[in-house]
Amino acid sequence: MSAQAHPADFLPFAHRLADCSGAILRRVAGENRAFDTKGDASPVTAIDREIETALRAAIAAEYPEHGILGEEFAPTNLDSEWVWVLDPIDGTKQFIAGIPLYGTLIALTRNGMPVLGIIDHPMTGERWSAADGSPALRNGVVVTTAKRSTLSGSLLFTSSPEPYDDRERRGVAAVRSGVAWCVYGAGCYGYARLASGALHIGIEGGHDPFDYCALVPIIRAAGGAISDWEGRPLGLTSGTRFVACATPTLHEEVLATMARAMVA
Repeated sequence: MSAQAHPADFLPFAHRLADCSGAILRRVAGENRAFDTKGDASPVTAIDREIETALRAAIAAEYPEHGILGEEFAPTNLDSEWVWVLDPIDGTKQFIAGIPLYGTLIALTRNGMPVLGIIDHPMTGERWSAADGSPALRNGVVVTTAKRSTLSGSLLFTSSPEPYDDRERRGVAAVRSGVAWCVYGAGCYGYARLASGALHIGIEGGHDPFDYCALVPIIRAAGGAISDWEGRPLGLTSGTRFVACATPTLHEEVLATMARAMVA
């Protein structure tokens, strides 16, 4: 593909990658899953590795000049203009436990910034996708975030409070005290539901680029805002913390609320 390629040009191939990962996850649905514990104390299964191996092989065959950053294997060609970012199973703990709240995240970055994303949940039969310049879609139908602009009455979610240090915990608690209620453990499905208008604020710590790069184009295309905790754009070198909100106005309020609490 030429240097003038548009991010949306890669969507058909990205969907083929999601078809591949989804087929593997459906094949093993209902099985008991053995796992290993990685150096960061997070679990990994043979299926994580099988999926990432298959996706890497497909990318190498189709776009050998592209880079790849995945959760389970060493990165390749990260200095390339185009880099694929893969989380073969987002929600590995749920996968191991047989709780069907897990999926695959596929992103494409250009010069280090996400320009295409897919959130695929084969157990629910749902797939969200977007590329820069294209709408956010759920199973081919346009989705948009809720038009909520204030903290009061908003619905918050976060995957787990475990990664937060005391200062970060104060920031999240300040937001929690101003919203209606909070869902814990939603994982990437929470961000898909935010894009579809069902939730309003997502806050995370202790994550990596393969956890959030796929979310960025989808949240943005649906009308929301997503950044690190300081309001900077998310990319391949953005650290471990991020916030997504249904509207830019709400996003500004959430960031300001967290910042005040963390310096108190």
